Amino acid sequence: MNALLYALVVVIWGTTWIAISLQQQSGISPNVAVFWRFFISALVLFAFVVLCRKLQKLAVKDHLFCMLQAYCIFGFNFVCFYYAVQYISSGLEAVIFSMAVIFNTLNAKLFFGQQVSTRFYPAALLGGLGIIALFWHDVIGSTLNNHTLMGIGLCVLGTYGFSLGNMISARHQKQGLDIFTTNAYGMLYGSILMALIAGFKQDEFFPAMEFSAVSALLYLAIFGSVIGFTAYFYLVGRIGAGKAAYSTLLFPLVALVISTIWEGYQWHMNAVIGVILILCGNAIFFTQTPKFRLSQMLKRS
Repeated sequence: MNALLYALVVVIWGTTWIAISLQQQSGISPNVAVFWRFFISALVLFAFVVLCRKLQKLAVKDHLFCMLQAYCIFGFNFVCFYYAVQYISSGLEAVIFSMAVIFNTLNAKLFFGQQVSTRFYPAALLGGLGIIALFWHDVIGSTLNNHTLMGIGLCVLGTYGFSLGNMISARHQKQGLDIFTTNAYGMLYGSILMALIAGFKQDEFFPAMEFSAVSALLYLAIFGSVIGFTAYFYLVGRIGAGKAAYSTLLFPLVALVISTIWEGYQWHMNAVIGVILILCGNAIFFTQTPKFRLSQMLKRS
């Protein structure tokens, strides 16, 4: 089950970059884009839980945590990445977002007292080096100036918001709250926040968009948000936030495969090395080491 959820997250979030790119080409405001994405997602989730009679009644305290989660992971973090792409390349964004592995592991220890596995350090190191190798040309192609620093800062802020949202989801599950219900309320609160910000900035809520942009929005709302976030948060509850976040190192590989097919991406030696390093990091993180008891060893001897 864990492998299925992990693969689902990697494949879905590895393809959402295309949809986001199509949205940006349509000229829609980042605030409005995030609003529509999570407003549609919330409607779909509420319809699902109501029809299946799974809508869970939440206490006031739980609603407040859903609001906090919304601001962290269903609102501000996406806006940060939408604006950051104006200053730095999407490849460099992917490099910075890989810090979610580190943030999740450290935050899990900070908020829940979870011990950091010894496998984390070599796995995270290999994964980080792999991402840098994979997008090496994007990294060295960004000259260090105020715009670059602004883009890096927005990405780090968005990634940390993503990590905090993970911690709140872990809290929900520890309290026995239903993921579908908390996600539905979280996405609703996130869309309301984005609507207020967009209204204050006088953004256009109904921009003229082509069929491709509308299709991208629906894909992001249903697959990228409803299915993607539900699978990811289930994964957080089952294997921990640190291991779940390691998927953020894998979905750029899916994006590159799609780019190879549709855009003619050229594979260089640094990209091949990057893929190998990331896969080695995954192997360290998830391969179970056989454990032998002393009594078993004595019997064999």
